[in-house]
Parts: sequence; C-alpha cells; structure tokens
Amino acid sequence: MRKLRLLLFPVAGIYYLVTLTRNKLYDTGIFKSKKYDIPVICVGNLSVGGTGKSPMTEFVVRLLHHDYNVATLSRGYGRKTKGYLDVHPENQATMVGDEPLQFAQKFKNIQVAVCEDRQTGIQTLLSKVNAPEVVVLDDAYQHRKVEAGFYILLTAYSDLYSNDFLLPAGNLREPRAGASRADVIVVTKCPENLSSQEQASIVDSLNVNKTQQVYFSTISYDEMVYSALGPVPLNRLKVKKVTLVTGIANPKPLSAYLASQGLSFSHEAYGDHHNFTSSEIEILDTLDCILTTEKDYVRLRPLLKMSDLYYLPIKAQFLDGEELLSEEIKNFVSSF
Repeated sequence: MRKLRLLLFPVAGIYYLVTLTRNKLYDTGIFKSKKYDIPVICVGNLSVGGTGKSPMTEFVVRLLHHDYNVATLSRGYGRKTKGYLDVHPENQATMVGDEPLQFAQKFKNIQVAVCEDRQTGIQTLLSKVNAPEVVVLDDAYQHRKVEAGFYILLTAYSDLYSNDFLLPAGNLREPRAGASRADVIVVTKCPENLSSQEQASIVDSLNVNKTQQVYFSTISYDEMVYSALGPVPLNRLKVKKVTLVTGIANPKPLSAYLASQGLSFSHEAYGDHHNFTSSEIEILDTLDCILTTEKDYVRLRPLLKMSDLYYLPIKAQFLDGEELLSEEIKNFVSSF
C-alpha cells in the first residue's frame, strides 16, 4: 500500500503548493488569525491518524481543571449534527462526537463544546455567563483562523512527521515546516525503555528550533477495566470469552498490551470513529464479553443490550520531563 501511495507524489506536489501558500498567507497576515484575551491551548498534529490527541488533551485538562474554569472545544468528528453544540454526559456520540462525549463523561466540572468553526466556538463559549478561563482546542493545529497562545504538537514514535510525506502520498496534512509553530513537541506512543541516545536521535531528525522543547510519552493502561456496574481487575476477564472491539486509527498497541497481560481474545477491528450499523450491533450483541476502548465505549454502550461490555482507559505517561511540561503550561496560563 505504501508503494502504491508513493505513485501519488505528483498529486502531493500540488497539495504541497496549496498548503504552503495557505500557511504563507496566514504567516504574513494576509489571511487573518484571531487571538483571544484568555489562554488558548491547542493540541494537534501534522498527520492524519492516531497520535494520542485525546490522552494529551486529558493531560492538559487534569493539570488545570482544579484551578481554572476549563473548556474543551473540538470539531466533533463523525457527528451527524452541524454548528455549535454544548456536550453533556447524556448525549449520544452520533450527535456530538465520541471524543468530546468521552471528555464530558470523564470531567464533570469542565465545559465541553463542539463546533467546526473554532472562532465561532470560542466566541460562543466566551459569551456565556460562566465563560471559561482557559480553552483547550482538540485537533486544531491546522485551524489557523484561531491563533492559540500555546501549541502542543504530537507525533507518534512509529510514524514521525520527519519520515512522512504529504497527502495523498503520505499522511501529512501540511508540510513538515508547519512544526515550527509548535511551542512544544511530544513524541507519543514510545517504548517505555526508549534510550536517551535514541531520544537524542529523534530530536535531531525532527529539526526543532532552539525555543522548542521535545518530550517523550508512552501509553499507560489502567489496571482496571470498567463497565456500567463499575471497575474490575483486567485479569478477571481471563475466565471469559473476550472479543476486543476497536474503532480507532491504530489498535495494534492495545492488542499487544492485552496479549502481554495473558488475555486470550479475538479482535473485531473497525475504522477510526466508526459508526456502527444496526446489523453490526446485532452481531456484537451475540458475543459473550466485549472489551473496547473508552472512545468506542461511549458509542457502543447506548446501542448494545449485552451487559458484559468493558473499556480499558489509557493515559499519556511521560518518560521524563512531565514536571517541566506542566510548569510550561501553567506559566503560560498564569501569564494572562
């Protein structure tokens, strides 16, 4: 497949000129970006696919939500609605998107909203009586109509943007030079034993500027799995006939982790943000036990009749430098 995509380099050249021109028009001020009088933090990437934006967004929310009135603003990918919507825990994923719904169900004291136009979204949030003090933009790195004050750029260890090409020959949404807008770069989904030598090699390959700090994170899996009835230890599922059901960009790390824990399971893999059809739900309802991701759980739970439905939460865990990154973010927010 990769070789076939390389045949599309001529088309990628056209895409390069379009995205390069667009960025230049914003950089020179011909296209206008709007800045705000409150801290706006953007979590995003240069590529399509899973780089771990949701765990990183949750990391920022956890860091700030006890001290500030925090709002997250997402596009609401895969929803059937349009325009601005406030997201509440009782909403359906088809109406607001799975990741925003996950945020709303997990963090009860923050505001969660979706809107394709981030300017409209921020303005609507700020017009509220209980206006947020901090806005965290989920997946808005290319949404240049808004100029965030702090950019966190993610790139996956197994698919660094420095080794990738523009769409459709590769997975990049914009040229690699777009990384220069980031305040910090986080290499996600790293092996826990990543050596300092390899970290240094990766930093060199990313061609960062002198003001950018690079951090390395891995996926941390919860020791418990959760259902509507509450948490149970993961090893409790070993006596069940488990089917792993995923609708994420890259389920391989999850599958490998479960296998490393001695869990025997079959795997039903769907595309990222998959909207399950009625016939698929009928088939899934015949299974004995389903284990899924937290993002998929918020979509599946209202649709399935079965009771043995569990999800395994994940967090971003830094190999080192977590305190330094936390301090950078807090210093940015307190500067307003």
